Amino acid sequence: MSPESSLTATLRAALNAARKAQEKERTLVLGTILANLKNREIELRRPASDGEVVDVLRKGVKLRQEAAEQYTAASRPELAEMELAQIKVLEAFLPPAADPEEIRAAVRQAIAGGAKDIGKVMAQVLPQYKGKADGKVINQIVREELQAG
Repeated sequence: MSPESSLTATLRAALNAARKAQEKERTLVLGTILANLKNREIELRRPASDGEVVDVLRKGVKLRQEAAEQYTAASRPELAEMELAQIKVLEAFLPPAADPEEIRAAVRQAIAGGAKDIGKVMAQVLPQYKGKADGKVINQIVREELQAG
């Protein structure tokens, strides 16, 4: 058996528990994420690390968020609610998000270090918060700080 990340093992255990409890929605979303994870491992040609599993989870959350927004715009609130419920299931497996003030401090430090445009600041800050914060949130903070400075 291949060495499995602890997060992957947790997801598999949660899927098995959901199947035993006959929770259809939870089984569906966890099964889908594990299939996405398997595809990622095939791309990598090795088992995924916890960080890569978090990336797959975040991508799943992002896709469902976009779908919920589209369903809301199309006046299909029942489908939007279903997507939002799936997001809650996935978010339970994500590590806690980084504090925006902590990100803001890192952005200020990057700007003080000489990075004066969005691309350079993002290149310095993004790797520090990979898996801990959404890129959109970081980008928004970078824009605010560059305008303020």
